[in-house]
Amino acid sequence: MLRLSRKSILALEAVVDIACNSRPEPVQSKEITRRQNVPHRYLEQVMQALVRSGVLKGVRGPRGGYRLARERRRITAGEIVRIVAQLEIADEPPLNGSSPIGEAVVRPAVEAIHIELLRQLDSITVEDLCRRAEEKGLAEPPGVRADFAI
Repeated sequence: MLRLSRKSILALEAVVDIACNSRPEPVQSKEITRRQNVPHRYLEQVMQALVRSGVLKGVRGPRGGYRLARERRRITAGEIVRIVAQLEIADEPPLNGSSPIGEAVVRPAVEAIHIELLRQLDSITVEDLCRRAEEKGLAEPPGVRADFAI
């Protein structure tokens, strides 16, 4: 079965977590690691790539963390998966040589499936995923969080 990498899933979970939980303060990475049950060092590499790519904005300081750099309806799952794929490609050793069947048959078939998967992911926004989280009781609907500003 073709599936997304663990880093891609982690990136999607982190972005949705931030989208659902940053009002008005940024979400700290330690909160994300606690809620998503992932090691902090594993998350940081992904978060920095998302900041460099303009999906997230890093906020420094003691109350710092991450927030979305754009509206959640303008960020797609496909964009996030592509960013993480670039990280993984950099970590992966190059494939040396390939068979004629691999080049002429297998790679084009897998590439076509990959293109279709990304097309489907491009149709899903972070907004869509947040709505699903809210429906399942995993996120508070917008405007529900208490505001302690004076």
